[in-house]
Amino acid sequence: MKIHNLYITASFATLLLSFSACNDFLDKLPDNRMELNTEKKVQKFLVSAYPNRNPALLAELYSDNTDEFKNTGWTSAGRFQDQAYRWDDITEVSDYESPQELWNSHYMAIATANTALQAIAKLDESPTTKASKGEALLCRAYAAFNLANTFCMAYNATTANDFLGLPYPLEPETTIGIKYKRGTLKAFYDQINQDIEAALPLITDNYERPKFHFNRNAAYAFAALFNLYYQKYDKAVAYATRVLGANPATTLRDWKAFYALSPNGDIAPNAYINTQNTANLFLQTVYSEAGLYLGPYGYAAKYAHGQLLTETEDMQSDGPWGHSANFGYTIFSNNSLSKYFINKIPYSFEYNDIQAGTGYPHTEYAVFTTDKTLLVRAEAYALQGNYAAAVADLNTEVAAMSGGTMSVTLAGIKAFYAGLQEYTPTAPTPKKKFNAPFTIESTTQEPVLQAILHLRRILTLGEGVRLQDVKRYGIVIYRRVSNTRARIVAVTDTMKVDDPRRAIQIPQDVITAGLPGNPRNK
Repeated sequence: MKIHNLYITASFATLLLSFSACNDFLDKLPDNRMELNTEKKVQKFLVSAYPNRNPALLAELYSDNTDEFKNTGWTSAGRFQDQAYRWDDITEVSDYESPQELWNSHYMAIATANTALQAIAKLDESPTTKASKGEALLCRAYAAFNLANTFCMAYNATTANDFLGLPYPLEPETTIGIKYKRGTLKAFYDQINQDIEAALPLITDNYERPKFHFNRNAAYAFAALFNLYYQKYDKAVAYATRVLGANPATTLRDWKAFYALSPNGDIAPNAYINTQNTANLFLQTVYSEAGLYLGPYGYAAKYAHGQLLTETEDMQSDGPWGHSANFGYTIFSNNSLSKYFINKIPYSFEYNDIQAGTGYPHTEYAVFTTDKTLLVRAEAYALQGNYAAAVADLNTEVAAMSGGTMSVTLAGIKAFYAGLQEYTPTAPTPKKKFNAPFTIESTTQEPVLQAILHLRRILTLGEGVRLQDVKRYGIVIYRRVSNTRARIVAVTDTMKVDDPRRAIQIPQDVITAGLPGNPRNK
């Protein structure tokens, strides 16, 4: 572990769970690090309430966006990638995207938010302290939401009391060795909802770098996504509309300009996460090797999003809008790589010792964007049965992504999916069977939802979003082996709708400390 990571792990042990190996450190409580007795100190402190890890790469490896390739020279990045792809309980702890690092980072963010909230309660109320309270509540909710998406089953109102949630600390620790319980997934989601609802009226746009904070649009985009997953579709629509305004088309990314950029290096990725782009609502800089995994490098090529996936399921597949490659994007691929992707995940390296070549890799995610929020609203409309509105939003995004050259209609969507064979691992198509724990009307609602998930898969490739759609809709996924870019030679594993591996295992250290692990089939 690098020094930076040691600090986070030790701090987390103090703030959340007592680990016997850290006894010397635990003799000192972190509340003595800083006296938060002014508004400005609290504001500065809240910068640390945003996690410095993101589960996107882990979710991408875990999802159906990844196949295995057994070509000479296409090697794994190591144990983390091997275990994530195989849906194993991940024992690698030092990788930047490991469950251990994700857990530590997100609970550290929650602890920071709690410390800030405690300090705010002791200060005189003012517009500044109210805004800081809102930010702290959203940071706590956001970290908890990422933890739920990673380590819990998908939320469903009828079954959420049957699944495990996670600890949700509401105040900083003042004593050592507090033991936490997991509770239910329903209780966990209810607390996230409570934090979001309390925060929304308090949020402002008064930041030096607003897109790295929960500004108003970012806050409502987060609220819309959460309520989609929480199955509160009326609120998802209302919050998304608050972000998108009366004419959503004017808020979306200029895809034509993005497609015109060189796919080489970080030219396109840096443009994708540019703070001046009105489509970007909330940006997150994290320690990560995702730019290497998902960029134009030979690194980590054994498990990748390859040609067959591209041609049959997403970027070059047929859709109700026509041939997806006609959107106009540049797909990076060459003869020496198994990877097919749109180059939008940046990679940079921060040296702490140039001569030794050591330091920290970074990437940056456009976590909330207007394009993603538009598809959140489209899905919420479809789940309400408002198909005309859902198709209108879908059509707006199709027009934006294609530069106005492509479109969809409700009749065209229904005809396309009615004429499409359902996916099998050796005869893949974009149409994957839904096994959702809620009723989906088959004639109209299902094809509209298929189209929305199909387009979202293209839009968010590389960003970890696909795994949540897989979990929420009970999509069965497979592990496939290819010895060429477009031919499957073996199917090695299946993750069915009731497979407990859909909830990634919590870190072993946390289980050893006494928190129950996620169930597993024997």
